[in-house]
Formats: sequence, C-alpha cells, structure tokens
Amino acid sequence: MDSKKMKNLLQDRLKAEGRVFTFDSKKDQLRIESKDTGKGVTISLPGIIAKWELEKEKAVDEVVYYIENGLTALVEDPALEGKEKNIYPVIRSTSFPLQTNEEIPFVVDEHTAETRIYYALDMGNTYRLIDEKIMQKENWEHSRIKEVALFNARSLQTSLKTDQVAGNTFYFLNTNDGYDASRILNDSFLKEMSETVKGTMAVAVPHQDVLIIADIENETGYDVLAQMTMSFFASGRVPITALSFLYEDGSLEPVFILGKNKKKEQ
Repeated sequence: MDSKKMKNLLQDRLKAEGRVFTFDSKKDQLRIESKDTGKGVTISLPGIIAKWELEKEKAVDEVVYYIENGLTALVEDPALEGKEKNIYPVIRSTSFPLQTNEEIPFVVDEHTAETRIYYALDMGNTYRLIDEKIMQKENWEHSRIKEVALFNARSLQTSLKTDQVAGNTFYFLNTNDGYDASRILNDSFLKEMSETVKGTMAVAVPHQDVLIIADIENETGYDVLAQMTMSFFASGRVPITALSFLYEDGSLEPVFILGKNKKKEQ
C-alpha cells in the first residue's frame, strides 16, 4: 500500500463533521484537526504502512483508536492539581515538535543526543502532553512537573521477557501502557540490570511501546540488536530512534552499529 491509498483509507475511517484533513506529501504526514479549534493530531504514514504489511486491518484499527482518543483529549480542559499520580514522562525523538500547533511550547527536558523528555497527563485511554499554557494555568513549576513525573515512572512495573540469540541475552519490556520507553528514565532499574549483565549493556527505545535491554557478549550481538531496533522502529506507532545506547556508570551514549563493528557517536 502506498501513502495515497493509506491517506484515503484513514480519511474514510476518521471522517466526521467538523474535521479537516491536510496531507503533507513532502513529509508523508496526515493531519486531522477540528475546524472549530484548529487543534489536531499529525501522523506519519510510512510507519503505519509498514505495520499494515504485517498486520493489515489491525494496524489501521490501532491508529484510528489512537487518533480518536487523541482528538478527544485535545478538546478536554486538563487539570494537573489533584492528578499528580497521572503525570508521567514520555520519551520522544529530538525531531519531535517543541511546541503545539498553536505555537505553545511543550514542557521538555534534554535527555540524550537522540531523545528528549516530554511530560504527559494520563487521561485513561490516551494522554495529553503538558505545555507551558497548562503549567501556568495550574500555577505549577517546571521542576514540580519533572519531579512528580519521574517519581511516577519509577513506580511502573518492570517485568521483562527474555530471548537468547547467538550467545547474547535480550530483555524486552512491552506492557503497551504508553510508557514502556519511559522506563529508560528509571535509574535504579537500569543500575540493577547493569549489575546482572555479563557483557556490555546496551539499551534501545525504538518506539514508545518497547524498551530493549541487551547483554552483549560477542560481536554478533551488536548486529542482532541493530536489526532488532530498526525493525521495531519501522513498525512503531510512535517511533523514537533506531539507534541504541551503551549504558555505563549511569550514562547513556548513542552508538552507531556498522556491520560487525560498533562505533560511538562523536
């Protein structure tokens, strides 16, 4: 399926009174917004098409569900006070917009050369990224949002699935609660994992709904991790980065994996 067909399919599934669709052919993105408020959701089509090739209608159903809930969240008036337990950090690529379509800056913090931390108010079936307008309206400080969100991230369960490939161990965290990648901010969890690995520890967050931790014991492990991360990145609903990170002494450093060699980003 090409972008034009996917665009038409999504427009057909999402059409409703008062909605406007805009297709950016250069970026391969479709925007769905409210005609009255101008608020909306922008989605990248290549990732959806990749999932379509594997899952067909299920892939479209997931995207439609995500968009419908996202549009609902945008029209609700969010409140932070009394909702402290519903505030979480979310990881996004550094290419992700720094402001809303109304040009209101999001509340963000730097993370790595590839990733940035945003903050979200969980609203049940979806969440709303917190922007400076919401923060000021609630009379909250940036530091308070960060502190509350990181505390909540540490409370998320960290059950892992394990796979052995060519003498290397790969751990997967995939609860689909919207915050799988956010577990990369749980310092005590990463430290605990680093104490159990036998080789080199690498971490990857290819998309929002997965965290991969790799115990690399030979060169083949780097190749497997690179292929695995790229595959997840291509199929994710909210892609983050196809690069992995080496974890050492509490720090994360992006790493390019070329063939059987590993090369740290300069």
